[in-house]
Amino acid sequence: MMNVPLLDLTRQYAKIETQIIEAMGEVLETQHFILGPKVKQLEEKIAAYCGTKYAVACASGTDALLLSLMALGVAPGDEVITTPFTFFATAGSISRLGAAPVFVDINPDTYNIDPDLIEGSITERTKAIMPVHLFGQCADMDWINEIAGRHDIPVIEDAAQAIGALYKGRPAGSLGTLGAFSFFPTKNLGAYGDGGIITTNDGELYDLLSILRVHGSRPKYYHKHVGINSRLDALQAAVLLVKLPFLEEWNEARRGNAAHYNELLDGLPVGLPAEDEDCRHIYNQYTIRAANRDALAAHLKDKSVGTEIYYPVPLHLQECYADLGYEEGDLPVAEQAAHEVASLPIYPELTADEREYVTNSIADFVLKR
Repeated sequence: MMNVPLLDLTRQYAKIETQIIEAMGEVLETQHFILGPKVKQLEEKIAAYCGTKYAVACASGTDALLLSLMALGVAPGDEVITTPFTFFATAGSISRLGAAPVFVDINPDTYNIDPDLIEGSITERTKAIMPVHLFGQCADMDWINEIAGRHDIPVIEDAAQAIGALYKGRPAGSLGTLGAFSFFPTKNLGAYGDGGIITTNDGELYDLLSILRVHGSRPKYYHKHVGINSRLDALQAAVLLVKLPFLEEWNEARRGNAAHYNELLDGLPVGLPAEDEDCRHIYNQYTIRAANRDALAAHLKDKSVGTEIYYPVPLHLQECYADLGYEEGDLPVAEQAAHEVASLPIYPELTADEREYVTNSIADFVLKR
């Protein structure tokens, strides 16, 4: 029996080990570990890659969202419209500032926020709209921006899973007022620990973000703002600078793996990922749907195939948000997705034999049913 983990980063490391060790050695020689030249270089390269004027590195993808909200002045009593079908950090960053997440249901095909439902949720307290480019595919940003523009509301792209994704040829992170990325190790561009970055074309927001990430201090020990401590380590920047030139190759490998899966799974009673014709999906996750998802996941575990459920409980039904007053049935598309989705191994180094083993295991489950 073959063993196919959900993710195997050792394969990636084996190919770049020498470069990684050299890059980290350079940082160790300088003993400059917080911000500094490596971080500045990474910011410039990510801004260029994402097609924006500026980028501000920070300590995590969660902090990228939090700092973006802080820079827009989100405060207690405000509302931020977002999706319930995403990682908790999307809503948690809103709540950390005393604001309320307002959840809008999702598109059943892409799992991204449904723009049709956004305008009906806007109130006088709406301070931002935060779409998520889930699993590596951009939300319908033209539509979202058109709504936001009519109401003079800024848009924060939660692009944590989407570095390299394109919408109508434009990169994720360049489509809203601000773009927030994560460098968590499992991401398409992952550090060796936590890390994040914010992209923007707004010079004033760039300047403010640069201050907010260092306790709101400029010059040192002088505080016009109350900020947070969210600085990217130089060691993480060094790792990311080694990896960045490989990102396009890795994203294309993921897309190739997804195409192979689509071919192998065609005809089986499972829902395959939908790729919007306006988008370049970079498959941070390859997510299928099955009415008997839990049984399928258990079967794949028995076959030593790694799977993960992103996400088993939509955010509006999480216990910590009971006070918001949402009930089961309020956002039915997200709720159904939470009961049916499962993600399969999709990392770039996955072999054809492994993909075939995964899909054969799914076919075996279907035949037994």
